[in-house]
Amino acid sequence: MQRSSNDFWVGLFVLIGAAALLFLALQSANLLSLSFQSNYKVTAKFDNIGGLKPKAAVKSAGVVVGRVESITFDDKSFQARVTLGMENRYAFPKDSSLKILTSGLLGEQYIGIEAGAEEKTLVAGDSISSTQSAVVLENLISQFLYSKAADGATPAAPKEKK
Repeated sequence: MQRSSNDFWVGLFVLIGAAALLFLALQSANLLSLSFQSNYKVTAKFDNIGGLKPKAAVKSAGVVVGRVESITFDDKSFQARVTLGMENRYAFPKDSSLKILTSGLLGEQYIGIEAGAEEKTLVAGDSISSTQSAVVLENLISQFLYSKAADGATPAAPKEKK
């Protein structure tokens, strides 16, 4: 009887440990966010979202103020429509701007919000029009290579004789 009681407690401890590891793994991968704050939804359109994913952070001054709720494609404007869930305790002016930024050189992407100067604040259902798309590393490299190739293709000016 003593052995089965010990087996029960060890099994329970292992299950709790496995649940804690699963929780930490989901939390660190941004697949699970426990927020009991109510939020309001705003939308924005971007020409290129790069590797932005749902549940990505929305940050202002390095502080997480919301999350990306969903990303869809608008087939009328041919842009990505991003829906943001902003926490109610943070109020931003209506003329705020959004940028898609990267944590570190090759880190995950998030949205940075820069506050504007207007008196009125964003409310549920508003759309932010001032957006800056993601910087795609491949595009930067190709622009650099093409500009270097164009510089090399121009003939050198003839040297003057003295």
